[in-house]
Amino acid sequence: MRLWETDTHFRESVRHLPQAIRLSTVSAGLVTAVMGITGPVVLVFQAAKLAEYTPDQIGSWIFAIFAGGGLMSLLLALMYRQPATGAYSMAGSALLVQVLPQFGLHLAVGAYIMGAVLILALALTGWFNKLMTFLPPEIVMAMLAGVLFHFGAALFPELVGNPVVVGPTLLAFFVSHKVKRFVPPLTVAVVVAIVQTLLFYPPAAGEGIQWALTLPHFYTPQFTLDAFLSITLPLVLLALSSQNATGIGVLWALGYRPRITAITFFTGLFSLITAPMAGHGVNLATPMTAICGDEHSHPDPQLRYGAAVVNGLLFITFGVLGITVASVMETLPTSLIVTIAALAMIPVILTTLQQGFASGRRPLGAVFALVIAASNVTLFGVGAAFWSLVGGTLVTLLLDPKPAVDDEAQQAMESATE
Repeated sequence: MRLWETDTHFRESVRHLPQAIRLSTVSAGLVTAVMGITGPVVLVFQAAKLAEYTPDQIGSWIFAIFAGGGLMSLLLALMYRQPATGAYSMAGSALLVQVLPQFGLHLAVGAYIMGAVLILALALTGWFNKLMTFLPPEIVMAMLAGVLFHFGAALFPELVGNPVVVGPTLLAFFVSHKVKRFVPPLTVAVVVAIVQTLLFYPPAAGEGIQWALTLPHFYTPQFTLDAFLSITLPLVLLALSSQNATGIGVLWALGYRPRITAITFFTGLFSLITAPMAGHGVNLATPMTAICGDEHSHPDPQLRYGAAVVNGLLFITFGVLGITVASVMETLPTSLIVTIAALAMIPVILTTLQQGFASGRRPLGAVFALVIAASNVTLFGVGAAFWSLVGGTLVTLLLDPKPAVDDEAQQAMESATE
């Protein structure tokens, strides 16, 4: 089987790039980059701090996911003239907040490598669709909702305990939803949080922002079955089902013919390259792809890839500033970090609940997957995400053998991935 679709347009894309780069595509690329930079990176920082990573290790992780995602955006956009954008899994970052402290850096790197190899195998063998059929998407989405539940719920204890600190950031998030906006509400909340910190909670002497460029470090992997079940398998399923599959669906809806094999292959390839740098993988970014491919990005659908190019360049730039980003996160009070992480998760939780339960397919399996994941139980050293998938799938096979509602959209997606 060929590694990727060979009908590439690289030279043509480069030749038409000046026409593709205009104010509207730059704006779309900037907005999507800001979406990926603000909020989600707080989850990475939170997971790294709980796992006691050093500043260099945190900087390397940030470099890996942003540079890797940015390069994936550039490659897919220029090869296929489509607004496909690469990023990293925000849901995967949230999962790592829970499980990473149990395993540490070297076992995590080993788990990331195993995940990248697994994705490459799925791309080369064409088993992607079979995996998604065996593990129903409702179960995966319900598992994700359970994993993310704690992040949303953590917002309110922080609000009650620190209303003066959390209140302005939360208010900025709500107000930005009501007014005509040019930037995402989460970005507004992050800006308000940083301004609050600088005005009222300035860093102590010698603890200021560290302005430095980041070079990646490479870490020796360690491989265990526990890490595979707790980290590798959930991360792969989240990347392929909640990101790649939905992102492919967005491209179809926008009128493009997404190169499914290429997207899956490059997801595995860039994940493999960045795994030794402590990166937990890259994938297709669904909301960013939707914004870059919107008609407001460029009137000509064949030139909207320019927005993905802008996004990729900004992502790479941000990755090079990984140590600086980590030092900025260090200055934020813990309450604000928890608040931003919760606000970043609220839309994702809503989407996962809709995709897990709105169709009426496999309701009992989805409920069990949700509650098992939310329990955060560990059994035989394996985390709740894995047991959620196992429990939800078993309940589905026993009690929900046939979907209650015929889901035409799911059938179309399965046909697209064949």
